[in-house]
Amino acid sequence: MAADTLTPAVRSPAVSETELASLLAHWRAANYLSAGQIYLMGNPLLREPLRPEHIKPRLLGHWGTAPGLNLVHTQLNRVIRGRGLPMLCVWGPGHGGPAVLANSWLDGSYAEVYPDVGRDEAGMARLFRQFSFPGGVPSHVAPETPGSIHEGGELGYSLAHAYGAAFDHPELVVACVIGDGEAETGPLAASWASTRFLDPVHDGAVLPVLHVNGYKIANPSVPARVPGEELDALLRAHGHEALHVSGDDPAAVHRAMAAAMDVALDRITVIQHAARTDGWRGTPRWPAIVLRTPKGWTGPAEVDGQPVAGTWRAHQVPLPHVRENPAHLRQLEEWLRSYRPEELFDASGGPSPQVLAAVPRGARRLGASPYANGGALLRELPLPPLAEFAVTVAAPGAGSHEPTRVLGRYLAAVMAATARRRDFRVVGPDETASNRLDALYTASGKAWQAETLPVDEDLDPHGRVMEILSEHTCQGWLEGYLLTGRHGLFSCYEAFAHIVDSMVNQHVKWLRVSRRLPWRRPVASLNYLLTSHVWRQDHNGFSHQDPGFVDHVLNKSPEVVRVYLPPDTNTLLCVADEVLRSRDQVNVVVAGKQPTFDWLSPQEAATHCARGAGVWEWAGTERAGEEPDVVLACAGDVPTQEVLAAASLLRRLLPSLAVRVVNVVDLARLLPEEEHPHGMSARRYEALFTRDRPVVFAYHGYPWLIHRLAYRHDRGDHLHVRGYREAGTTTTPFDMTVLNDLDRYRLVMDVIDRVPGLAVRAAGVRQQMEDARFRHHRWTREYGTDMPEVAQWRWPDGGRGAAAAG
Repeated sequence: MAADTLTPAVRSPAVSETELASLLAHWRAANYLSAGQIYLMGNPLLREPLRPEHIKPRLLGHWGTAPGLNLVHTQLNRVIRGRGLPMLCVWGPGHGGPAVLANSWLDGSYAEVYPDVGRDEAGMARLFRQFSFPGGVPSHVAPETPGSIHEGGELGYSLAHAYGAAFDHPELVVACVIGDGEAETGPLAASWASTRFLDPVHDGAVLPVLHVNGYKIANPSVPARVPGEELDALLRAHGHEALHVSGDDPAAVHRAMAAAMDVALDRITVIQHAARTDGWRGTPRWPAIVLRTPKGWTGPAEVDGQPVAGTWRAHQVPLPHVRENPAHLRQLEEWLRSYRPEELFDASGGPSPQVLAAVPRGARRLGASPYANGGALLRELPLPPLAEFAVTVAAPGAGSHEPTRVLGRYLAAVMAATARRRDFRVVGPDETASNRLDALYTASGKAWQAETLPVDEDLDPHGRVMEILSEHTCQGWLEGYLLTGRHGLFSCYEAFAHIVDSMVNQHVKWLRVSRRLPWRRPVASLNYLLTSHVWRQDHNGFSHQDPGFVDHVLNKSPEVVRVYLPPDTNTLLCVADEVLRSRDQVNVVVAGKQPTFDWLSPQEAATHCARGAGVWEWAGTERAGEEPDVVLACAGDVPTQEVLAAASLLRRLLPSLAVRVVNVVDLARLLPEEEHPHGMSARRYEALFTRDRPVVFAYHGYPWLIHRLAYRHDRGDHLHVRGYREAGTTTTPFDMTVLNDLDRYRLVMDVIDRVPGLAVRAAGVRQQMEDARFRHHRWTREYGTDMPEVAQWRWPDGGRGAAAAG
């Protein structure tokens, strides 16, 4: 069956004059409330003439997009109520907050979560006053907005969020309003490809509404100036069939929008029925609505002789200086009274029956949708016992594994356990197999709805592993998925996690605010697995070497962010189990995919991860009851190996030196306890790192991060950190550590340089270390491999057992 045969005939919607009058009344009420929020702090129903003291001293907000958003909301109310649909709407246009707040106030959902903002005159006054006001609510759609899963303060992510919400919610239709300015962004452009990943059997549907109102802040938008046939061709190439609605006559536009929504929803029903009931496996062409209405529609047509409505001047506050300019004050009053509020609100200030005639009830209201409060739908993940996947460790360093390959088997078990309930997904930019997570394919293939060829592997129209070469889209999908009540993980090359820096900013802010709203239920955490990391980019080189995403994340709200650097396979499993159980956090896990020594048994790994940082007694040479001469600390798998190699050299070459080895898994442990929930008390920090002994710290990333985290604990210049210092190329694994002075020989030299009195008596040892580095340089340049003494290095038994303590 061809895709086009799934398109039903266009029918004329039966919108009666009575229904049209109700829709127009609701729309006028929403427009009035939107404008009122921008301007008024008193006299909300205009029961007396407007005076300057009724006007806010600072006029903030965005009017231009509001009438179009109100149109969409009004029309969504109609189809939800008429069809009994469960729906969610993602509001993409930046600062469209006034419109969404107005509509949630009208449907009563706002008063249900904020009882002091009731549906009466006093509540309307509070709604107006709080908008963009100190102690109030933001000008954009935010966590405080009922019915929202999308932070409107940054553009480009609405469509990816909408698809994330639709995945594995087969009953749900997600409308997504996309501003024509937002449509110019790279993330939004990539998100159109999501149709090729939407399963009409197990997923819901997304109905994009591209709102072309012509302008951004000061410039025309590209979609507004593209010929219609070219825009249609673009949408068609992305798997959509466009339905057009345009005009500036309210009644005509409402009739056309009702027709377009009916046709769109009929098409969605036909596609889903064909896939779910008839077994059709074609490539559907999903409907999309292109809505063209004037920017600032129904607002002032002209201000001070300049055109406003329908131009970029309507973007924010179309009438400035209202308090100071009597002419502007009169014009504002005329504008507000043009909506005839006396017809829209009753004597108490509540919406009239005509305004509410098409508004859905209960959980069907967009402001009360349970999908927009995903924690209310969240179920615990059925996580398997770690013992089924943990590796046996007879002694530290006796064996090795690829940590992420073992993790892949664990994640495959989670994927299999959620096969029927479908509430767990793994996303990533074309790197699942590269990151050694391909065991996932035993439980689920890769989501794919486009053409397949015989050479393709693991593609599955019903798959829950999702790969698209756009980190933005991966992030947007997962955010939408998590915020609507599911679980997931984002696997990415470490260097390219930076592509979503700004997106993680927004998500952290969302979670931080949500935690303070009692009506927002906790959601599953956003979990990153960063691998193919800086120290093992042997064939990619400098372009792929950047560990700075961790620095970026640790700048954010401490109650939300966590960073883990497991040193081996068993600790990675323990960390994965912890982050998948967590709520309302952003967790970053950095782990290698190359063979790594196994240092800790499953039980030791669990204890070590619970502590977050601890002494590895078996690795040091300190004497019981005495402080060490030096502390060798490490965080990260390669730094841990280099520290242990340095410790073994010191044990052999300077046997009288008392060395303590400390490993840090949870990076936030280095912060003071008053600055982070995982922070460490001063007493605990001194117990690990001593009060005044030198600490040589080998760290996975940029060294100054450790200084920044620990500066409140450090009492002097005892802490010396080695890490990545932006020196890289395509070279051998060990040469990367030498280039950045993180290698074992340099660490031994650091110890000799920093332990008082050691420089003189260990001068010969220091010279041996310098010679080893020189020998390494010659060897790699001649043979292209690491020296045998490095490549074949193993942790010496030393008769010290495998117990980790702290």
